[in-house]
Amino acid sequence: MQNQTASAPTHLRCEYLDNPRSIDVLAPRLSWRLSDARRGARQSAYQLLVASSQEVLATGQGDLWDSGRVESAQSVHVPYQGVPLISRQRVYWQVRSWDADGQPSPWSDPACWEMGLLQRDDWLAQWIGTAHVGGKFTYAPCPFLRKELTIAQPIVSARLYVTALGLYEMHLNGECVGDAIFTPGATTVQKRVQYQVYDVTGMLHEGNNALGAVLADGWYCGNISIDRRQHGGDRPKLFAQLEVTLADGTRQTLSTDATWTTATGPYLLADFQEGEHYDARFEMPGWDQPGFSEDCWRPALVFDDPGIALVATRSEPVRLIQELHPITEPLQRPWSWQPMCYVYDMGQNMVGRVRIKVSGKAGTTVRLRFAEMLNPDQSIYTTNLRAAAATDYYILSGNGEEIYEPAFTFHGFRYVEVYGLPDPLPPEAITGVVLHSDMPLTGDFSTSDVLVNQLQHNILWGQKGNFLEIPTDCPQRDERLGWTGDAQVFIRTAAFNMQVAPFFTKWLQAMEDIQTPDGAIATIVPTVNGDGHDGGPAWADAAVICPWTIYLCYGDKQLLAERYGMMTRFVGFLEQTHRDYIRNYQGYNGCCFGDWLSTNAVTPNDLIGTAFFAYSTALMAKIAGLLGHADDAEHFTELHGKVRDAFRRRFVTPDGLLACGTQTAYILAIYFELL
Repeated sequence: MQNQTASAPTHLRCEYLDNPRSIDVLAPRLSWRLSDARRGARQSAYQLLVASSQEVLATGQGDLWDSGRVESAQSVHVPYQGVPLISRQRVYWQVRSWDADGQPSPWSDPACWEMGLLQRDDWLAQWIGTAHVGGKFTYAPCPFLRKELTIAQPIVSARLYVTALGLYEMHLNGECVGDAIFTPGATTVQKRVQYQVYDVTGMLHEGNNALGAVLADGWYCGNISIDRRQHGGDRPKLFAQLEVTLADGTRQTLSTDATWTTATGPYLLADFQEGEHYDARFEMPGWDQPGFSEDCWRPALVFDDPGIALVATRSEPVRLIQELHPITEPLQRPWSWQPMCYVYDMGQNMVGRVRIKVSGKAGTTVRLRFAEMLNPDQSIYTTNLRAAAATDYYILSGNGEEIYEPAFTFHGFRYVEVYGLPDPLPPEAITGVVLHSDMPLTGDFSTSDVLVNQLQHNILWGQKGNFLEIPTDCPQRDERLGWTGDAQVFIRTAAFNMQVAPFFTKWLQAMEDIQTPDGAIATIVPTVNGDGHDGGPAWADAAVICPWTIYLCYGDKQLLAERYGMMTRFVGFLEQTHRDYIRNYQGYNGCCFGDWLSTNAVTPNDLIGTAFFAYSTALMAKIAGLLGHADDAEHFTELHGKVRDAFRRRFVTPDGLLACGTQTAYILAIYFELL
């Protein structure tokens, strides 16, 4: 039998991402997957080559770093240890491994990463926008912005660096840039905002070019809670920089400034909760192409720099993940006074939006409403939406077949109500566009039990619907917030289904951004008003449980180190607010949601609070030891013992029973090892 050897490593990743273009970590971590199907296969050593160009790498040289042969089984989170990297630098790398018998594999295919803009003075852009501004209960149309540039030489490469307060959609020479949706994403905007980097080399040409943007309210100034609008600011703003490397080696830069122009167009309203109102009669053909007439456009406004951090994107954005179509013919509403109303069943509760193909007279208004279930009379049930209108309007231009898909809103629904057309649209004219953060599936299973399979199906679709930039509690009503308790109770399941490490890495940064000076962690991340408070047991404890779970699932020790300060401050807050090591004691004025979904089985708040106090300190003892903080580990171990003893004195009888006999009480005491 011929001796088999391992194939080359595959799935090369840098900071969890595939060939990323916006790395601002100075020592990014590299990971790969072994490709060895033999029984007992393992990696005994590896070698990394990191080079400044593909040509250098092809010669088998690592002019930036050659790790040499490293005796190690580690194949994830290996930190770069080569020549210091600078802004914009493009880096190429490959890896080979040695198997259990000491035989080397072939070299992997090359991978790459690109450094972002590491210094604030790398940015020449200014924050720009428009004079149109809404109020707490009123809306302004979405601003369009544009600027032309002339390129006189052949183009070697081009990068577009862009972010916004609000949402942006970039256009270049008549094409939409990239496939990311709801960029720049959700962060604690009072502290930081992400930027994205696009390779636009193939979208530019010698001669005249045009760069444009459409802005929307998004998480910055739109409706994101029952407290209505403008929690981050009063209007959206753009911050962009196009850098073109020319044939002679020089760099031509176009940045947002006062020379840009602005106007309004067909987006009359765009909001996550209200929906989108689009009037196709106001479209401006050619607005994002060179030579467009700007007679009705006005100079953009320049705004003061808000002084927040500009950070590279650390996770995959929201993307179009899949498409669904109605599973039946449309249902017609029975009321004679609404004869033009039809309901379509998408066959699956989903989160995203609807694309329609329609034709008709100019000025015809199509109304789209969304619901998760039907009333007994087959009308859509919308009571659960509360104050969220969740309604899209499309006004036809009258120019033949028209295709409309909202750009700046999303809905949670199974049923779509279409009103305003004399005849129903055929099912093939209705497409459900499923949107969520782009998290690759990591596993699946099926059983012989139909109900178990359906349960897993529901869990997976619940994750798809609630992992859109932040881990939300619901995707349809007037809330859609990142509740910390919901995230911590689901994170382990989430990691089984999908690659969620970068998703939670970003979210945990937002959590630390809103931590109060005394260490309290809020119930919602990012918070609505930018300030934190004591989220109470199970909610605030996400500050420790979530980083620990990511470490267990992905071996990400660096995440523990990055969030160690947040975690220790939080446990310090618990140390300052207990009474005799009982958390949420009677009379404590902090938050405690208790056993939120219990039915006729009340578990005392102090039992729940003290149990989680013990669990968080036990985890912190493990984390401190893992990171080499011996003194902290000893302190947390001692603290855990005191809290555990207090729990036993107060809640466990001499016979070993819990004074409170609810399932919740016993589950917490057993799982947290408090008995």
